[in-house]
Formats: sequence, structure tokens, C-alpha cells
Amino acid sequence: MKIQEGLIPTVLGTAVTATGTVLKKKDIKPMMAAGMIGFGLAHVVLGAIDMMDNRNDMW
Repeated sequence: MKIQEGLIPTVLGTAVTATGTVLKKKDIKPMMAAGMIGFGLAHVVLGAIDMMDNRNDMW
């Protein structure tokens, strides 16, 4: 079983972004929540770029 390159950072980035969003809505540590959202979104974008760059390698 081969995992597509970039999938793990994208999934982890989604989880971190969701966690940051929940923390921001509950008004718990708003600066930390904003950092988590930014960090997660960066991972989502970089993972998606990596997946698009290597999409032909899977076939």
C-alpha cells in the first residue's frame, strides 16, 4: 500500500486547523488559536501542492 505523497501533511493540517477554529470559537487562548489556524492552513496548502506535483507518479 502506497500513500500518496502530501496526504499526511494535508490531513494533519486539517486537524490542526479544526482544533484552532474550535478554540477560537470558545474564546480560549485566541492568539494560540490563530497560530494553530495559520499553521494548519500552511500544512494544508503545502500538502496539496505536493499532491498535485506528484499526481502522475501514482500511475
